[in-house]
Amino acid sequence: MLRCWCFLIVSIFTTFNLALADDKLKLAIGAPGNWDTCVPEVGVRAGIFKKYGLDIETLYTNGGGETMQAVISGSLDIGIAAGTAATMAAYVKGAPVRILLGGTTGTEDLFWYVPADSSIKSFSEIGGKTIAYSTNGASTHTTVLALLDHFKIKAQPVATGAAAVTLTQAMSHQIDVGWASPPFGLKQARDGEIRILAHGSDAPSTRDQTVRVHIVNAQTLASRPDVIKRFAQAYRESLAYLYSTPQGLQIYADYAKVDLDLAKRIRDEFEPLPTMDPDHVSGIEAITKDAIDFKILQKPLTPEELKGLIVIPPRS
Repeated sequence: MLRCWCFLIVSIFTTFNLALADDKLKLAIGAPGNWDTCVPEVGVRAGIFKKYGLDIETLYTNGGGETMQAVISGSLDIGIAAGTAATMAAYVKGAPVRILLGGTTGTEDLFWYVPADSSIKSFSEIGGKTIAYSTNGASTHTTVLALLDHFKIKAQPVATGAAAVTLTQAMSHQIDVGWASPPFGLKQARDGEIRILAHGSDAPSTRDQTVRVHIVNAQTLASRPDVIKRFAQAYRESLAYLYSTPQGLQIYADYAKVDLDLAKRIRDEFEPLPTMDPDHVSGIEAITKDAIDFKILQKPLTPEELKGLIVIPPRS
């Protein structure tokens, strides 16, 4: 009889603990350390996602293209910083992907550079040279195409992976022109090891575009709407914490392994808060035009398609 009671008590406590367990979400995020992708990590370290009953598991990718593929496949639930144009293209082809939150508006944070010993002195001199972007469909891909189109230069875009990997390739002259996003490349630029040739925003069409978005697998969204809504709430709170508290900035500095002064520079010079608005996807017409020009999209999405694609939860 005692054994039966013990078994019953254990079963009750097991059921109770399972009921209290946090909901797990698997995230795909471009290479670690970037400011624009750091919000989930800051929120996890600050205990914000835990407060919303979420257990975040992260897989790092080489860029937005890989991030989107991981979400489309269903192996991961949410993707941080996927290319907007590529997401639109995947959606109209029937891929199970939706835009959950806005990511980054504008491309001031992206820049292209050469090693200090390169013979290339300006962006106008890269004709016939190789120029890096991260992965197919990433914002670096559409931005480099926009730069080449704006300056009427014929160069060879090459997918080189994440910024840290690209830096190695650029410094060893495997690629002529590298790409980077803070914090990567800033120390090298400050120390005179590289020369910045262009910022993404030098292509006017990209300045007001939400070039990166956070995406969710459609099946996950349909089957776990409350969990996804809590993720959106926790993300917004984590973003506010990052920008409004010294603790948030320090967490980023520790995470990215940069000093606090560099973290402040990244925030204030490259990624001010308005560029990270999670509640809007801006510049749809400009995004669409570039996507069609670069043969990412065949035609604009209809209003009904855009409504089905962009599912940003309202603030509670």
